[in-house]
Amino acid sequence: MAAMRTLTVAGLFLAFCALGLIAVAISTDNWYETDARRHRERCKNYSNKRNDPGYIYISNNNLPLRMLPKEINAEKRSGEVLLRAKRHFSPPAAAMESLCSRQFNSTITGLWKKCHRGGFDLEIEDLIFKGLVPRCTPIKYYYSSSALPRNLPINLTKTIRQDEWHALHLQRMTASFVGMAISIILFGWIIGVLGCCREHDLMQYVAGLLFLMGGTCCIISLCTCVAGINFELSRYPRYMFGIPEDISHGYGWSMFCAWGGLGLTLLAGFLCTLAPSLYPPHTPVVHKPRQENGCV
Repeated sequence: MAAMRTLTVAGLFLAFCALGLIAVAISTDNWYETDARRHRERCKNYSNKRNDPGYIYISNNNLPLRMLPKEINAEKRSGEVLLRAKRHFSPPAAAMESLCSRQFNSTITGLWKKCHRGGFDLEIEDLIFKGLVPRCTPIKYYYSSSALPRNLPINLTKTIRQDEWHALHLQRMTASFVGMAISIILFGWIIGVLGCCREHDLMQYVAGLLFLMGGTCCIISLCTCVAGINFELSRYPRYMFGIPEDISHGYGWSMFCAWGGLGLTLLAGFLCTLAPSLYPPHTPVVHKPRQENGCV
């Protein structure tokens, strides 16, 4: 009896912590982060090259071939020398102009809005302070077609529109399933508390099943979130939707809070479904009829 109560209390405590972590993840915007400081500095240095009359800008790619170090010459036979050497050369001027023509900012993205990161871009901070640029923009869960160049082929335009619908469906699935997850976990926690107070093993078992169901919804939500981010990074054409290599990006602490809440939810469901099995079975007492004199 004491072991069953201990498992139930531990499961409810873990479920309460999972509720807190998932609630923090939903209410914050650090699911996905980008840092474009290095890219902006690189484009700024490229745009500041001299263009006065009589000055000819010569890029590194137009210079004569330089002799590679001995270590690289030794590895030339393996076929990997070209790949390693290209990393040390700057991209051509046409590629730099194409990348710098698009504006990339350091941002954080959540379920509800996308915001500029504070203290990363001084120019953006100045515009935000003047009220010319909003700090955050809400994420739309309804379809709104983006502005595209008019000279795009029809097939490419259709592909972009289809990708927009697909990305919107992934966003909707992420938000809806994480909402279902926190609702189911909260409902299961209430039932588990009532079952613990009344010492009702069936209610505790149902609470454990609800925790497992909420964890399943949380898994679906997180997987669709990761799939949506990867889909956005791999959209075609690359020159319109790709991210340059010098922009660092990754998942934020809100995503890790959601994964932590998922793990605690599954563990709470396991403990709450295991607890009723430790309850002593009810053995009804059978009263045998008393034998009277003269009866066999």
